[in-house]
Amino acid sequence: QVQLVESGGGSVQAGGSLRLSCAASGSVASINAMGWYRQAAGKQRELVAVISSGSVTNYAESVKGRFTISRDNAKNTVYLVMNSLKPDDTAVYYCNLVRKFGVTAVTYWGKGTLVTVSS
Repeated sequence: QVQLVESGGGSVQAGGSLRLSCAASGSVASINAMGWYRQAAGKQRELVAVISSGSVTNYAESVKGRFTISRDNAKNTVYLVMNSLKPDDTAVYYCNLVRKFGVTAVTYWGKGTLVTVSS
């Protein structure tokens, strides 16, 4: 099993910045991708950013140029630096980890951390 512990959420005014962290522990071998998703009230969960084991990144269009994802493989930790935050970024942010075993992928989720951006 894998445990994901997120930290760094909170409340900030529009234009501000936050950094989210997610540390993975437990059976952390064969980690493929790590990333962040978010879910705003009344909306579906959506991809924010993902980073592969080879540090290839992918971002949602809405956050490109404002958010930066990175990972520390030695610490099994993924980070999300969020700049120029907007009220539309308000959501619960979930850490995501994918382990791959051949053609089989197993996905894990953190419990989420709330980010609130006020105008």
